[in-house]
Amino acid sequence: MRTLTPADHWRLLLCGVVAGPLFVVAFLVQGALRPHYDPLRHPVSSLALGPGGWVQAVNFVVAGLLTLAFAAGLRRALHRVWGPVLVGVWGAGLIGAGLFTTDPVSGYPPGTPGLLPEYGSAHAALHDYLSLAAFVALVAACLVLAAGFARDREFGWAAYSVASGAGFTAAMAAATIAFSQDPALVAHGGLYQRVAITIGWAWLTLLALRLLRRRPAGPRTPAGRPRRPS
Repeated sequence: MRTLTPADHWRLLLCGVVAGPLFVVAFLVQGALRPHYDPLRHPVSSLALGPGGWVQAVNFVVAGLLTLAFAAGLRRALHRVWGPVLVGVWGAGLIGAGLFTTDPVSGYPPGTPGLLPEYGSAHAALHDYLSLAAFVALVAACLVLAAGFARDREFGWAAYSVASGAGFTAAMAAATIAFSQDPALVAHGGLYQRVAITIGWAWLTLLALRLLRRRPAGPRTPAGRPRRPS
């Protein structure tokens, strides 16, 4: 297997910078253009339903592949295992979400019920289970890397990572309740989910940017600084 060069490593980290903004811009544009789709109410996954749904499916897969590449760069940059592995699980979950289409929810596409009494297909069940695994992995990555930052006395990044994990969890929990047709939240389920997604992608994007700016040779701490000799 060919050894990664510094240029290869730079490209892997760059994938982490590109993945989140590309994913978010793609679903925002689709949501604005799709007839009968309400971004405040409907989940991002629902963009994969109906005519033109392939665009969102491709968006999931491309973002997942870019994230897997970033996870490989993260592993090389941090010389740690679990944080990059968890980021990789997030990327794999995105690919799965693109390959397996969700069920209709919250009345989209038009004419479908607010919530199906059971899964309409194995594809929809796989979409939900893979998405759940991805969400859990992203939160776990925030916490695992926060612990690494704290050990290296990078308390600002440790706090930001914990806050990102907590904010993602709270917003995604609200979205899940809303998509279950809770009367108090259902009208804004899409908004809550978009807040969660934006929090998660922002954390990953800023982490990638941080590592791109700090790439001295040799093993590195989670903050991107060279380790002191042991």
